[in-house]
Amino acid sequence: MSAASRAPQRSIRTPQRTNRTNRAHSPARDLAHGPAHSDGHGHGHGHGRSRGRAVVLTGGAVVAALLLSACGSGGRSGGTGNTGFITGSDGIATVKQASRVAAPELSGKTIDGKQLDVADYKGKIVVLNVWGSWCGPCRLEAKNFVKVSEDLKDQGVQFVGINTRDTSTSPAVAFEKAHGVTYPSLYDPTGKLMLRFKKGTLNPQTIPSTLVLDRDGKVASRSLSALSEASLRKMLKPILAEK
Repeated sequence: MSAASRAPQRSIRTPQRTNRTNRAHSPARDLAHGPAHSDGHGHGHGHGRSRGRAVVLTGGAVVAALLLSACGSGGRSGGTGNTGFITGSDGIATVKQASRVAAPELSGKTIDGKQLDVADYKGKIVVLNVWGSWCGPCRLEAKNFVKVSEDLKDQGVQFVGINTRDTSTSPAVAFEKAHGVTYPSLYDPTGKLMLRFKKGTLNPQTIPSTLVLDRDGKVASRSLSALSEASLRKMLKPILAEK
């Protein structure tokens, strides 16, 4: 075959190589990886920006997960730490009397501006309920706490709320008024009172949470989920029977 007859064949193959190059830089690839701009030394930056977007998306997912876990039906883990809790199938965790530890100092202003120190209730059984006006499960369980607190106040049971993550006391006060809550609540917007407990006792991301202190001011039981009236009474029954 002559050189003249072979020439057109070479001219046909050249566009094909160009097409393969174009496919390698298709719009779909650019959307997935970002345009690969050069830094002047032949190094592309497309993958760097892609990794940056991945970091942003991952960070957003973490924040979303934290917001979702901050208020829900709760869980059964308070984190690591040798707290002595034995969790039952109902999610209520208890501590044997010999293994209980004293609750930390819990004092400060209430949501209505009064001073409160939980230590003043020593000799009584104290129910500590961590809640927020923004929390749906807290609204669901509020009536149960009101009912049981009224029924047991003559048996030496004192309820105390710990209001957290409300940026002002106004929504917290409105919450208590709407649900008929008459017992006091400490105002703890940043969760610092929760962090005073022994590691593993409470999970700051799990609201609502409830702790019961025995008559000696020691942590006797815990729930990391919203409580029904029956569950709350069950939680208190063995501690009421203690002498």
